[in-house]
Amino acid sequence: MLVTGAGAASAATKVDTQLKIRDISPNPVVVKAGAETTAYFDIGASSDVKKVELSVAPEGNFRTMRTKDVKDLEGWRFAVGFNDNDPAGKWQATAVAFDAAGKEIAKDSAFFAVEVEKGKAETRISRFSADPYKVRKGKSIYFSGRLQVDDDGWEGVRGERVSVYYRANGSSAWKWVASANTKWGGKFSTKTRAYKSGTFRAVYNGNDELDGARSRTDYVRVYGSWWRR
Repeated sequence: MLVTGAGAASAATKVDTQLKIRDISPNPVVVKAGAETTAYFDIGASSDVKKVELSVAPEGNFRTMRTKDVKDLEGWRFAVGFNDNDPAGKWQATAVAFDAAGKEIAKDSAFFAVEVEKGKAETRISRFSADPYKVRKGKSIYFSGRLQVDDDGWEGVRGERVSVYYRANGSSAWKWVASANTKWGGKFSTKTRAYKSGTFRAVYNGNDELDGARSRTDYVRVYGSWWRR
């Protein structure tokens, strides 16, 4: 969409037509997930220019993209809103000047960048298990599960660290007991020694691109001491 700005008063004498996109701010235009960032375009024009139209478009083949709305401000300034649906990368701004008769008399273009910060991807820990469900004190408890990310369907995440926490019977505190890195398909496995009956769960803290996740809990009964449960 093209929007027209109001021009300055007519000059008494003939001047050389000038048109310049003087400033684009901010540049790059950084857009956060779920938000909108407004960019401002400052145009310089000589006194014979009566109307200016501004348009912006991404570089490359984006034929299906809706034309960006351009808001006309005072003094040859324009505002354009960008959101996380806009393509990231190099964009071009084009200003076109017209005289009093509506004739195009000048054109200028400038490039700017759009950076889109996408939201973190959702993750989950599936198939978490603490085995065996009943074990003698001092023996090993084995943990396994899968870390997955929602990328148009749940897929395994490799090379991420998952930790296992334990809450003993009669306690409200969760304590770390073991960690493991995920492998092919997001699978992880680790172990610890049985001490007292309690509940276990796996936790992934996330990173710059992935949300954290917690697994379901799994209970293990430990026997072989005076406080059997």
